Amino acid sequence: MDLEKKLELVPDQPGVYLMKDKFNKIIYVGKAVNLKNRLRSYFRTRNHPPKVGAMLKKLQDFEYIVTNSEIEALALECNFIKNHQPRYNILLRDDKQYPYLKLTTNEDFPRLVVTRQIKNDGARYFGPYTDVGALNETLHLLKRIFPLRTCSNYNFNRRKRPCLNFYINRCRGPCQDAIKPEEYGEMVQELVLFLEGQQNIILDRLNKRMAEAAEQLNFEQAAKLRDQITAVKRMLERQTVVSLQGEDQDVIALAAGSSKTCIQVFQVRAGKMLARETFFLTDSQGYERSYLLSAFLKDYYARAAIVPPLIILAEKADEQELIASYLSQKSGRRVKLHVPQRGTKKALVRLAAENAVLALQEAEELQKRRTELSREALADLQVVLDLPAAPRRIEGFDISNIRGQHAVGSMAVFVDGQPFKAHYRRFRIRTVFESDDYAMLAEMVKRRYGGSLRSCLLLPELILIDGGQGQLSAASRVLKELGLGQIPVCALAEQQEELYKEGQDPIRLPDDSAALHLLQQVRDEAHRFALDYHRLLRQRSTLKSELDEVPGIGPKRRRLLLSHFGSVKNLQAAPLKDLLAIPGLPRPVAEALYQHFHPEEDQP
Repeated sequence: MDLEKKLELVPDQPGVYLMKDKFNKIIYVGKAVNLKNRLRSYFRTRNHPPKVGAMLKKLQDFEYIVTNSEIEALALECNFIKNHQPRYNILLRDDKQYPYLKLTTNEDFPRLVVTRQIKNDGARYFGPYTDVGALNETLHLLKRIFPLRTCSNYNFNRRKRPCLNFYINRCRGPCQDAIKPEEYGEMVQELVLFLEGQQNIILDRLNKRMAEAAEQLNFEQAAKLRDQITAVKRMLERQTVVSLQGEDQDVIALAAGSSKTCIQVFQVRAGKMLARETFFLTDSQGYERSYLLSAFLKDYYARAAIVPPLIILAEKADEQELIASYLSQKSGRRVKLHVPQRGTKKALVRLAAENAVLALQEAEELQKRRTELSREALADLQVVLDLPAAPRRIEGFDISNIRGQHAVGSMAVFVDGQPFKAHYRRFRIRTVFESDDYAMLAEMVKRRYGGSLRSCLLLPELILIDGGQGQLSAASRVLKELGLGQIPVCALAEQQEELYKEGQDPIRLPDDSAALHLLQQVRDEAHRFALDYHRLLRQRSTLKSELDEVPGIGPKRRRLLLSHFGSVKNLQAAPLKDLLAIPGLPRPVAEALYQHFHPEEDQP
C-alpha cells in the first residue's frame, strides 16, 4: 500500500506517529491532536525546514498509535523519543549521553557513582550535568563531606580487611561493621538533602552533632564534623542567592545561531543558584524559536532526575500549557511554566539569555577554529603524501586480538578532519584462526571494499593502516586485487610515529605537524573502537563459559544478564533479590544462577 492510500485510513484522533526508513528504522517521532491532518501536512506542504525535508526523502513508511488525549500523546511521544533517539527529531544531545550522579539507595550501604544511563532500579539520580569537569569536582568534594563506600558490590561482599579509603577517612568502613547501618543511613539522607540544595539543613545538623561531640569530650569526632562544616560553607559561598523566598526553580533561555541553538538552564534550589548547564541543539535552522524551546523542554525533562515546581522561561514555548500538564503528571505535583514580564524573575531570564548568547558565540568560534585546523591538516597531508587533492574522507583500520582469540577489526571514518561515527564499522574476523595480523587486516579490507559496504559507503580519498610496512603491503595487495589500487593508502607505526607509503622510505613528520596530529587521531580512534569491541566479545565469552552449566540460561538470557549487570564480576556479586527483579528471568532460573555463584550458601 502506498503512503497516500495509507494516509486515507488514518483517523481524526489524537496520537503519536512514527516515521520509518527503508530499513524499518524509526527516524522521526511526532504527536498530533488530529493524526490525519498532521500526517497529511507532510505530503501537502512544500516549505519544510531542512531537517524535515531530509527526513521526507528517507521516509518509506509510517505507523501511528491513537491515544485518548493530547497529553497522553505527548507522554508517549517523549517516551518514544527517549528510547529510539530518532535521527530527525530535535534532540538536546549530539551523539552524547550526559552524565548523572547516581546514589544507589537500592543497596544496603549506598554509594555515589557517575552514570550515563537512568534505570528504573530504585536508585536516586541527580542531573544531567553538561560540565564533566565540574561534576568530578563536585563528586570529589562530596566524597570528603560524606565518606560513603566507593567499592563495587563484588569487592564489598568479599573484603576481609579495610581498604585505604578507610584509613584516610574517606570511607566509614561498613564492610568491617565500623559504622552502624542507622548512622550510615543518616549520612545518606544528608547527602540527598545536599544534592537537592538543602545545605542549610545539613549545616544545622552538623553544628548540633559537633556540639554534642564536644560536650562528650569526643574531640576527634568534633574535629571531623568541623571540617565537614567548613567544606559545606565553602560551597555555599560560591552559590548566588537569587530568591529570598527559598524557591526551587529552573530558569531557561535560548540563543539561536546559524546551525545550532544554545540552551542555558539555571538550576535554583532553596533560592540559591546550584548549577548552570549548557546544552546545544544541532541542525536547528529553519525552526521557530518557540518550537525549539518546546522540543528542548520535552526532551530535557523526560530525562531530568528532578522537575522543580516552577520553570521560568525567557519566552513562550509551543504547547506550553500542555507541557506543564505533562510535567505535573510526571512529577506528581503541580508544575508551572512561567514567562515573567518584570521583576527579579525577568532579570534572571535576561541573565540566562545573555549567558546563552555568550556560550553560543564561544561554541561557534571554537567550531570555526577546528574547521580551520582541519583544513590546514588536510592541506599538509596532501603535500606530505603527494595526493592529487586534500583527502576529505579518511578511513582508518586497526586489528585487536590476544594470540588470535576474539580477533576483531575496526574502521574509523573522518570527514573533513572530524570523526564521522555514523560510518564507523567493526568486523569480527571470520577466516583467520591464528595470530596473523596481516591476514586479519587483508580479510577486513576485502570485506570493506569488496563486499556490500562498497556500495553503501562512499570510497575514501585516503586509507590509513595502523602498523608498518607489512600491514601496508597486505592492505595494498587486497586493494589492487579489487581494482582499487588508485586509492592512496599509508600506514602509521605507533612506536616511532613513522609514516609509510608504498615504494617510499619511511617519513618522519615533525612533532608539531598538523598532518601528523590528524593521522594520529584517526589511528587512535580506530584503535579505541577495536579495543572496545574486543573487550565486549571477551566479556560475552566469559559470561557464556560461566553460565553454560546453569540450567535455563541460553543465548538470549546471557545477553539480558550482560546488559543488566555489565560484567561477570557484577553478576557474581549480585544478591538474589536483584536477580529476582530482572524482567524475563523466572524465579527458578534466578535461584539456580545464585546457587551457581554461591554454592557454599543454603538454598534461600
